[in-house]
Amino acid sequence: MIRILALLVSLLLAANSATAATRPNFLFLVSEDNSIHSLRLYGARHGTTPNILSLAKNGLVFDHAFSCSPVCSVARSTLATGIYAPRGGFQYHRKIARAALPQGLLPWSSVLKQNGYYTTNRRKTDYNFRFPIKRLWNASSPKASWRNRPDKQQPFFHMQSFGQSHESSLHFRREQFDTPTAVSPDAIKLAPYHPDTPTFRYTHARYFDRMGVIDKQIGRVLRQLTADGLLEDTFIFYFGDHGGVLPRSKGYAYESGLHVPLVVRIPANFRHLVDHKPNTRLGGFVSFTDFGPTVLHLAGLDIDKRLDGRPFLGPGVSAQDLASRDEAFGHADRFDEKYDHVRTLRKGRYTYIRNYQGFYPDGLQNNYRYRMLAFQEWRTLHRAGTLNAAQKQFFHPRPAEQLFDIQSDPHQVKDLSADPGHHKVLLDLRNRLRKKVLEINDLSFYPESHQVSNMLDDPIGFGVAHHKEIVFLHDIAALSLTPLPVALGKLKAHLLSKNPWHRYWACQAVTLIGPPAKPISVAVAVCLGDPHPMVRLRAAECLAVLKTNTPDPLPVLYDVLNTVPTEAEALLVLNTVVFLRDHQGLAIDTTRLLPRFPGGQVARRLEYFKRSSVK
Repeated sequence: MIRILALLVSLLLAANSATAATRPNFLFLVSEDNSIHSLRLYGARHGTTPNILSLAKNGLVFDHAFSCSPVCSVARSTLATGIYAPRGGFQYHRKIARAALPQGLLPWSSVLKQNGYYTTNRRKTDYNFRFPIKRLWNASSPKASWRNRPDKQQPFFHMQSFGQSHESSLHFRREQFDTPTAVSPDAIKLAPYHPDTPTFRYTHARYFDRMGVIDKQIGRVLRQLTADGLLEDTFIFYFGDHGGVLPRSKGYAYESGLHVPLVVRIPANFRHLVDHKPNTRLGGFVSFTDFGPTVLHLAGLDIDKRLDGRPFLGPGVSAQDLASRDEAFGHADRFDEKYDHVRTLRKGRYTYIRNYQGFYPDGLQNNYRYRMLAFQEWRTLHRAGTLNAAQKQFFHPRPAEQLFDIQSDPHQVKDLSADPGHHKVLLDLRNRLRKKVLEINDLSFYPESHQVSNMLDDPIGFGVAHHKEIVFLHDIAALSLTPLPVALGKLKAHLLSKNPWHRYWACQAVTLIGPPAKPISVAVAVCLGDPHPMVRLRAAECLAVLKTNTPDPLPVLYDVLNTVPTEAEALLVLNTVVFLRDHQGLAIDTTRLLPRFPGGQVARRLEYFKRSSVK
């Protein structure tokens, strides 16, 4: 009798909800720092998640969802705005300063709020753009919930992040190895680029355990939604905020850093809005730029035409249309104190990677990253010379471009960029990426210091106004991909340009070419006396990589570091100093590292010099 009464109450609640709900609710459940490689739902041996699986049985599993960026503040800024971060000026993590959004353009949760939705966030924000939190959310706190809305008939959008899978969960001490894991370390299948050691096995096992914790927490939220009679009125999105945190994932623009799980549960009362049957896996590509437009479309609201994404569900979006989408753009820039400049294009089974600063190895020091014992051990084994070819790639310079067949090489260890059989694919993806980078007016063709000083009040407007210059800078950088005699002749001319950014990129292109570019080292050396400090920086870095003994580039670096007027410039110089010491073998006089901005990320670099002695 009790069960019958409970069933009648449940049916009554569902009926009332279906009658009252004229617009769908939206629930975002976001696990921090995990890629598809950590869930059994996506083919992993472990990572069993029954609550997430229950969403999949009543919804859609997306096999190709991408975060655009492999780090949280950048990825979340794109998620919140629907704008690619290098276009919007929020591509650096951690931000030195926030970027303004174009006049009249609202983050899409604010659009929902303006149109009668009760919007709540529990609780992570981590945005790199300027916008009052109160205009984004009715409530953003550890207690924020749809349950707090004053009108229980009001539609809602609730976003909840789960930090138990965050990178910090793997910052354990050696003595904690005695703590058993539910997943046996002996049962772990390691990525081919990871050394097979007890440390790596335990770290992997511990992370799979974290996913079990996340799943239980998601289950509790789903039970609340069901108890409120709102399950069949609510689109539920489960996804990771970017890739995972096992070494060479978070912070790196590989599949492990960009490819995220995405499951969308379709509510029965709004199933008519979606051209898919429940319990279906989808192969079409979607990115974080698409999430906001999708929610707005399902809510029946207009989408600002300035956004970079488009809906992947809703009226007029057919299953056939979604299945035809097979491209995803990715990017990586500064992560804390560590700089890089990477752009990627995944098309179908292939991923093309453009390393604009490939002379920096992936393994360049990042203090937070190397808190993890697995990272520390990986570097120790590299220095001992015990790693195989796939395992030591992380500590070596990268080529200007790479091509990977994800279908046959999911962990991206076999570069096909020099394979004649894939040359046609390489050229196609190279050209597609060029088109995308120039289409968005990628602001990273200027150093971050110039962005902070000159762009952040109107980053997108700056990009539009400087489109022709960005095209020119891109094409100077692309000379590293051309035949050597042609490249050196043109780069030598660019080193004499009146435009400092031409000289800046000519130095970087020569550095990327490396020792074969020595014939024009004299022209690079002229730039050691350049009036622009960032050109002097790149010239000194270039000569050190070319291993020219005269003139000595280090005094120039010390002088630039200690005289530049901005924190971003000092941070750029220190990135080079760490690179030259740790990976080029230069002896650094740390007593001459006296930047005018010893706080923030600069302090992280100075701390590293104080506590380390790298042989």
